[in-house]
Amino acid sequence: MEKKVILSGVQATGSLTLGNYLGALNNWVEMQDKYECYYMIADLHTLTIRTNPEELRNNTLRLLALYIAAGLDPQKNTIFIQSHIPEHTQLSWILNCYTYIGELNRMTQFKDKASKHADNINSGLFTYPVLMAADILVYNADLVPVGEDQKQHLEITRDIAQRFNSLYGNTFAIPQAYIGKVGARIMGLQNPTAKMSKSAQDPMDKILLTDTPEEITKKFKKAVTDSENCVRYDKQNKPGVSNLMGIYGIIENKTMEEIEKEFENKGYGDFKTAVAQAVITRLEPIQEKYNELLQNPEKLQEIYKQGAQKARKRASTVLKDVYEKIRSDYIVTIHRQ
Repeated sequence: MEKKVILSGVQATGSLTLGNYLGALNNWVEMQDKYECYYMIADLHTLTIRTNPEELRNNTLRLLALYIAAGLDPQKNTIFIQSHIPEHTQLSWILNCYTYIGELNRMTQFKDKASKHADNINSGLFTYPVLMAADILVYNADLVPVGEDQKQHLEITRDIAQRFNSLYGNTFAIPQAYIGKVGARIMGLQNPTAKMSKSAQDPMDKILLTDTPEEITKKFKKAVTDSENCVRYDKQNKPGVSNLMGIYGIIENKTMEEIEKEFENKGYGDFKTAVAQAVITRLEPIQEKYNELLQNPEKLQEIYKQGAQKARKRASTVLKDVYEKIRSDYIVTIHRQ
């Protein structure tokens, strides 16, 4: 039986957070034996914000190293850098011509990013969802692991694919959302009502996968809780404690009831120390592998080159079909050379 295809990726903007790991990478590792997985480093999406070229190159390699260190096997997955696959941008232009301004105007993430970068509201920010649609459709992905904040982008991808299919016949698979059963939404340590984000301005709000044990301990000790001093799961009234319990539960494979019993008659100090130690222990082998990979850039280069070859093989087949559907013989001829 042919495996279903999964596509996902992360922007090359610095280190991943604990939220990225527990909510995404951890699930990706579990999927690599069940699905045909394509995982990209989305360096083109990063360009919507002014980026230093050297910093972008370094961040791209570091992110690739984190992918591998977190458990993604290059032999089981196609791991590649987005800009190395020109079919993404080629398909993006075509899909732009089948996307309506009104659809893009409804994208809440554009409004959010525009408000944060008022001095650089570029057209890339506006058409970002179309490139994301191309990322997915160029591999005819069946499933896309998404968080709650990305569901809108997947919906517009489905709309574009269905519109194109209705005009030219069955061309694109209609992708479905894949949301992990656990860890789908890890919240910030200082603002437990908002998702933990790499872009958070407050460094105390996020745990980075590259943080030292001392940094991790300090951040958890200062994590927002409440005045009750009781470890009890209640997302509405105790969001900070509930978030820490969620982190601890995923890492230690414990239910909320088991955690409540474990810390019964214990205060937040003991609880935060236990959460910090659990995170430190989980990240230690990842950090060791990550540092080892960074010392071997030739190995990383080999991985992303092999990934690009595998990705282009599938992407070029899909793009060729699209070109033939829109009757552009000249483009097809050029593409085949």
